[in-house]
Amino acid sequence: MVDYDAIASSLANRIVASDVRELLKLTEGRKIISFAGGLPDPSLFPKEDLAEIARQVISERGERVLQYSPTPGVGEFRRELAGYLERVGVAVREGDEILVSTGSQEALFLLGMAFVDPGDTVLVEEPGYLAAINLFRMLGARMVPVKVDSEGLNTDDLRKKLEALDKEGVKPKLIYTNPTCNNPNGTTMTMSRRRELLDIAGEYDVMIVEDDPYSYFTFEEVEFQHLKTMDKEGRVVYLGTMSKILVPGLRIGWALGPAKAIRRMELVKQIVDLHSSTLSQYIAMEAIRRGIVDRVVAKAKSLYKRKRDEMLAAMDENMADLGEWTRPIGGFFIFFKANAKLDFKAMLPEAVERGVAYVPGQAFYIEGDGRSTMRLSYSEPKPEEIRKGIELLAGIIREKTG
Repeated sequence: MVDYDAIASSLANRIVASDVRELLKLTEGRKIISFAGGLPDPSLFPKEDLAEIARQVISERGERVLQYSPTPGVGEFRRELAGYLERVGVAVREGDEILVSTGSQEALFLLGMAFVDPGDTVLVEEPGYLAAINLFRMLGARMVPVKVDSEGLNTDDLRKKLEALDKEGVKPKLIYTNPTCNNPNGTTMTMSRRRELLDIAGEYDVMIVEDDPYSYFTFEEVEFQHLKTMDKEGRVVYLGTMSKILVPGLRIGWALGPAKAIRRMELVKQIVDLHSSTLSQYIAMEAIRRGIVDRVVAKAKSLYKRKRDEMLAAMDENMADLGEWTRPIGGFFIFFKANAKLDFKAMLPEAVERGVAYVPGQAFYIEGDGRSTMRLSYSEPKPEEIRKGIELLAGIIREKTG
């Protein structure tokens, strides 16, 4: 038998399994309260609307809908999407292009493949999005962590890191950020920090990747603009997705940015999968056109706010003496840091056995720090499950800290 481990590529050997994806496999089919994956609440899925759209577009335009489509995406959908993005405050400027991807994760992968070589330097939030960390690790990039605090990416720390790199003679390829309702922190970057980030990126001539799945779900009146909208120099590539604002099963995401950047990504996509699902693009297009996306977002904001409030209240009541945590103004996540030295990764199997799951915080740190942290998602569990799950977690932590 072939020794597949022996012949695996160096790139494949750098791939680390996603803690979230592995957890989803572990919890599938089990009666468990899961604070692990950032899964949308399935009660929000407009099943009947999407079934009707699918039936209609196939019956009326089946020859086109079921056929191959251009790599950048169906032109009619990209125009509809551009209009939608403008409506929600994302600037689509002259000279910009949209590339439709198979979820925003593919858009991030295409960007990495197009611009990052082994040994290149990228600046990444810490704690930061684990799929971005895993991608840059797979590509052999040198990742430089930038602190995240209650105001988002810390621009003072960013400047220090860039100054140090400049003294080394190193020019970074990009800065990756999830500035609004951040994953995993739940924090939102202030407007002053956003302006500073753009100024610093301009000073050092660095591309910015703005990953934005969660800005649609803000629960408080907080002023913010998308980096893509504030950008006057054409250095921001904006990534988005239908997964949270419609349904993840369509697997539709996108990259929006200067045409030269998007064209590079398009060439990689030609090799990866030719194009994203034509049928899914037509369904997504009609969902935008018919106001279904707007209705889902409106319902989701109300529901997720109620769940966030339930989790924060339960944590205040049960965990006040056990640690500290973020208080997000939107999105799906709360990030917890224990007062005691705990290893939440080692604790996870016991927690799952007792009926509750979370993501250990180590996954969100480049060098595996953050043992005493965990990410909690309130998006999928029912409100009554949230309270019970937090009580279970608090009990386990108390047992471990004695």
